[in-house]
Amino acid sequence: MTSTASSMDLRQGQTPHDRRPSWQQRLRRFGYVPAKDAPSGDVRDRLVPPYAEPGPRLWQAFGVSPVLADRITRWSGWGGPVLVTLVAGLMRFWNLGSPRAVIFDETYYAKDAWALVHRGFEVNWDKNANDLVLQTHGHLAIPTDAAYVVHPPVGKYVIGLGELMFGFDPFGWRFMTALLGTLSVLLLCRIGRRIFRSTFLGCLAGALMTVDGLQFVMSRTSLLDGVLMFFVVAAFGCLVIDRDRSRARLAAALPVDADGRARPDERLADTFRFGLRPWRWAAGLMLGLAIGTKWNGLYILAAFCVMAVLWDVGARKVAGARHPYAAALKYDTGIAFLATVPVAIAVYLLSWIGWILSPTDGTGGYFRNWAATDGKGGSWTFLPDWLRSLWHYEHEVYEFHVGLTSPHTYQSNPWSWIVLGRPVSYFYESPNPGADGCPANAGQKCAREVLAIGTPLLWWAACFAILYVLWRWAFRRDWRAGAVACGIAAGYLPWFMYQERTIFLFYAVVFLPFLCLAVAMMIGAIIGPPGSSDTRRVIGASAAGVLVLLIAWNFIYFWPLYTGTAIPIDSWRSRMWLDTWV
Repeated sequence: MTSTASSMDLRQGQTPHDRRPSWQQRLRRFGYVPAKDAPSGDVRDRLVPPYAEPGPRLWQAFGVSPVLADRITRWSGWGGPVLVTLVAGLMRFWNLGSPRAVIFDETYYAKDAWALVHRGFEVNWDKNANDLVLQTHGHLAIPTDAAYVVHPPVGKYVIGLGELMFGFDPFGWRFMTALLGTLSVLLLCRIGRRIFRSTFLGCLAGALMTVDGLQFVMSRTSLLDGVLMFFVVAAFGCLVIDRDRSRARLAAALPVDADGRARPDERLADTFRFGLRPWRWAAGLMLGLAIGTKWNGLYILAAFCVMAVLWDVGARKVAGARHPYAAALKYDTGIAFLATVPVAIAVYLLSWIGWILSPTDGTGGYFRNWAATDGKGGSWTFLPDWLRSLWHYEHEVYEFHVGLTSPHTYQSNPWSWIVLGRPVSYFYESPNPGADGCPANAGQKCAREVLAIGTPLLWWAACFAILYVLWRWAFRRDWRAGAVACGIAAGYLPWFMYQERTIFLFYAVVFLPFLCLAVAMMIGAIIGPPGSSDTRRVIGASAAGVLVLLIAWNFIYFWPLYTGTAIPIDSWRSRMWLDTWV
């Protein structure tokens, strides 16, 4: 168990604090650690901390030989995440085509995706198109009349790729969201392992997301938010890798003393250049794809850019920089901007290529001929017609989004999301006994529902985990807590500016991975830091194990509501824990 929480132990060998300002003395009771109390020793270990390894007592308890233990440790970095991912994949792909229906907003995105991959732009479908798609197994003519849609095309192209491979039916239009939902578990395991320096905590974060109901349902439904979540997690992972590799280069450049330990160097830290940093450019690509899926990716782009520059400031500070902010502004900010913002814009524009290449005679994409008709004249005619038409389209979409206040049965305020105040029912039927999976001896009608709701115990535990990471970030200056908090804030807080807008709980799937990281971090603290007594570790591990098992049980209990499995109506009612869930 010694490896599970070693990442929680940041402050050792602290210096006396008799002469600190009184505000620091007062904050110390809350766990505040001043900057000059940072651990001494080899600066390389602070820039690039080593990965935790299980202690010998753990292997001895299981009767594992040292040779086999070493082999397991070396392979666990990928073996553990892959195993968790395989479990997640089996769950998400099992009976993926059920319900065999067009559920919730699949009525938009499944058909838009099919049109995009064939025509390059969305079209207006007949009112009975959903029934025809299911009856004909997707073998129906695609209309030619362009449709006005309010989301960029990347997510729909992703969905359309699955339709091209497996057909225009429920399995086909859900395939790619299930694949990305599964791969996001792998990414989260690896990201958690890297930031916590613990394979156990990384796999735990991925396992928590595996058994989250909202991520599970979104992985089995062709909506855009699950696609957006994947690109956000991928971008975050690229930035974390970039952080490690850039700090490793900085550590390698530091001077070494007679004992072989790297020491801070003010001149080097103030003038060091990190180079091209390809992983940061990859993050820009992922963020461009995120914005090309849904516009709220813009907020995540801004937050991640600020976070990445602050990471550079922290690296320079640890390396001994006298003016870390000025150095980061001079050497890091420019390349950080070029690697993200222009790349993201270029990717976004490229995602519209089907619309751009469509005819301009009125038979192409919606508003494609605007610059040649209603948009003639003005002071921007030197720009290409396609760009002016696209700008007009985007302006109209923005006006739609900010003015969307039409009431909806399942809309909710973002204040309620974190406690799962109002989930969204994607699908509901009341089959008779003996029909559609309803037991013949049910005695009454059954309920068959697909409910977009997170695993309640996981989300309610995340409420405490958020408080923990905020404390850890503010008072212990833990960069990992700050990174997790940044991911949550970037995906969550912007929605508070649109509380009057028609918005839904399932938007929260974008920051769900960071909630899982927060819970995994909190569980690591519950288990206890290395050096704790055996009694402390046993009690901590037992408490953590009970929490994880309860979360897993909660997911299993709600499984029928996540998969559209028919259950007796009384069993369905017993799962409606809050009145607002009905």
